[in-house]
Amino acid sequence: MVDYIIVGAGLSGIAVTEELLSMGKTVRVFENNSQSSSTVAGGVFNPVILKRFTLAWQADEQMKIALPFYKALENKLNEKLIHDLPIFRKFSSIEEQNNWFAAMDKTNLVNFLNPKLYNDLNENLPSNFSFGQVMGTGAVNTKLLLEAYREYLRNVNLLDEHDFKYEEVRLLEGKVEFKGTSAGKIIFCDGFGLKDNPFFNYLPMNGNKGEYLVIRSKELKLNVAVKSSVFILPLGDDLYKVGATYNNFDKSSVPSQEAREQLLQKLETMITCKFEVVDQIAGIRPSTNDRKPLVGMHPKHTQLYCCNGFGSRGVLIGPTVAKQLIQFIERGVPLPSDINLKRFEKKHYLGL
Repeated sequence: MVDYIIVGAGLSGIAVTEELLSMGKTVRVFENNSQSSSTVAGGVFNPVILKRFTLAWQADEQMKIALPFYKALENKLNEKLIHDLPIFRKFSSIEEQNNWFAAMDKTNLVNFLNPKLYNDLNENLPSNFSFGQVMGTGAVNTKLLLEAYREYLRNVNLLDEHDFKYEEVRLLEGKVEFKGTSAGKIIFCDGFGLKDNPFFNYLPMNGNKGEYLVIRSKELKLNVAVKSSVFILPLGDDLYKVGATYNNFDKSSVPSQEAREQLLQKLETMITCKFEVVDQIAGIRPSTNDRKPLVGMHPKHTQLYCCNGFGSRGVLIGPTVAKQLIQFIERGVPLPSDINLKRFEKKHYLGL
């Protein structure tokens, strides 16, 4: 008997598990590697939407919780997870430069946008209109985080890596059972797998396929991230991540030739040096209609909870939302209305 069963050990599942363990709760985590969105996540924490020069949803508050969270995980797992990573936005016109400076007049952005413009960022990245820098940015090594955290769970005997079959969940009075484990509650952190979850598949989990390339270039010599028509992120050893695509129709996690050609075409307009493609990776982001998380209690079964729908910003969103969910369950603190899954119940049950 444990307090909680957690389904999924991606960014959401890790954040929920850590929040529960910090409160002395007992857990059993189920992860079968069926979802890849956290595995292929870029890991960048950046509070600014660089297409429009606006602050991402609650990003300033999320940064205050996320960074201490990942630093604590570094200590716990004895791994270097957080890396400073300056991010530069390549301007394509004078109008974009002007929009950058106009954005700096907003109080919520003034601490994140550097007023200095950079003309010669890299000889292989030409620009007629310079670059602007977002301050306070970095990256979490999500691949290492997932591997190290799952190894930690194995070592303390909290991880079950068998297939999770929703139809084998038994709802009993005041508890749930699954494969011999009894728990007071179950929290689903199953990413795009929510589409197959009979308890929560009424929620509008659309999913958004993202693909990126890994390239090798000995000439590029880039040690910062650059955003233009695509992102270029340095990985070390002359490797760079280039992406990502957004596809609302293809729900497979198989890399596509169409995405490869799209990314190559955009990359070739950004850099002038030689490179080779060494890998292509795809995953389905758990995105929602209103681009807000899906968090809360099942409308009929008080043992069942959901923590999902982080989209492409799970690194920033996860720690904050997990804390809000556990505070709601354990202490009755109301969930913010914009993340509470109750916002979709009326439409579902009235058939709207």
